Amino acid sequence: MFEYDPVIYSRILTSFTLVFHIIFATIGVGVPVMIALAEWMGIKRKDPHYTLLARRWARGFVVTVAVGVVTGTAIALQLSLLWPNFMQVAGQTIALPLFMETFAFFFEAIFLGIYLYTWDRFKSRMRHFLLVIPIVIGASASAFFITTVNAFMNTPQGFTLVDGVITNIDPIAAMFTPAMPTKVAHVLITSYLTSAFILAMISAYQIVKGRNHVYHKKALQLTMVAALVFSIATVVIGDLSGKFLAEYQPEKLAAAKLHFETTTEAPLHLGGILTEDNELKYGIEIPYGLSILAHGSPSAEVIGLNEFPADEVPPLWIHYMFDIMVAIGMYLAAVAIIYIVLAKWKKEYLYNKPLLWSIIIGGPLAMIAIEVGWILAEVGRQPWILVGVMKTAEGATTADHVDTMLIIFSIVYVILAVSCSIVLRKMFKNNTPEVELKEEQRRIS
Repeated sequence: MFEYDPVIYSRILTSFTLVFHIIFATIGVGVPVMIALAEWMGIKRKDPHYTLLARRWARGFVVTVAVGVVTGTAIALQLSLLWPNFMQVAGQTIALPLFMETFAFFFEAIFLGIYLYTWDRFKSRMRHFLLVIPIVIGASASAFFITTVNAFMNTPQGFTLVDGVITNIDPIAAMFTPAMPTKVAHVLITSYLTSAFILAMISAYQIVKGRNHVYHKKALQLTMVAALVFSIATVVIGDLSGKFLAEYQPEKLAAAKLHFETTTEAPLHLGGILTEDNELKYGIEIPYGLSILAHGSPSAEVIGLNEFPADEVPPLWIHYMFDIMVAIGMYLAAVAIIYIVLAKWKKEYLYNKPLLWSIIIGGPLAMIAIEVGWILAEVGRQPWILVGVMKTAEGATTADHVDTMLIIFSIVYVILAVSCSIVLRKMFKNNTPEVELKEEQRRIS
């Protein structure tokens, strides 16, 4: 029998909820951008294929938003129930972004309803396109505000804590912490990238199955061009994130890169297996790589894990999360580059099966990268829930029955996942784009 520990169960339940929610949150942030791009292309080129893309993507998007609302509500509930001590200390400070996130969601939801209802109700298609802009803004703003809360947890400021009593609260300072720029940028861009690859995956799969309609080919082209742009932006922001960690959370950077000794000209280790003696075997060593990543100079000094107390060092297995995230990011960028090169110079090879299957695989891999990236970010902050102020164990509930809550929420998530899959499948299975395209062409003409 396992001994009941509310801290462990609280962490498991919160982690499980976040892992499930992040799927729909990522789609909720990224897909509106792709809808806007598709409708814009349809208007500018007077092309019914792109307009139909926007219409169909918007239908599926509504379903994922509905599920995201449920899981987002579960997170809000769990913050109060599972982490009462944390909310007592930090709740007053981060109340503003939590409120603004709710406002941004309602802003998005209102315009999403109007956008869906007003298809074909304007003589000018541009007027309808303008309605998608608030959806994009609302979705991205929602991500912005909730990510500022996470940034606050990593670099808390905007308050004074004396004997457990919080005073001198500055909510603006608490929102705009040093962690905010890189975290927000990383969340937004990777959401756009992942959504582009998921939509590309769908189109590539249709082509592999023999559905060579131009609709699917144009969808693939639009999503892969977007994926290339977003993958390049992800690399740039990833570099900036490394420099942020070097300055504000050097222990997280050192753990992720398995850097033990403070040294100049520090190499960057990729891959490999960590032994019990804290030695990395079978990895790839890039000379000066970590010094360049951390400080932009090959001769820069990088702080090692041995400089920190043992009880404040993050779990070293986050190195594997870093490796997975980087490997997938490189894979996605490579696939996007190959597609664009072939589209430009070797169109006869553009729809070969190896490339199409590489794109199909890229969809789930992109979502896995999102998941392991969040694991790296959250576990890499341990043992702190509020870095330098409160440890995770101090912020958790001491109540009973958290294990029961874990079972109940797990059942709910399984039901939501199955229901969402069934609804999306039935929504598009019999309602093919080939059938809808004739009606779309009639509307444009």
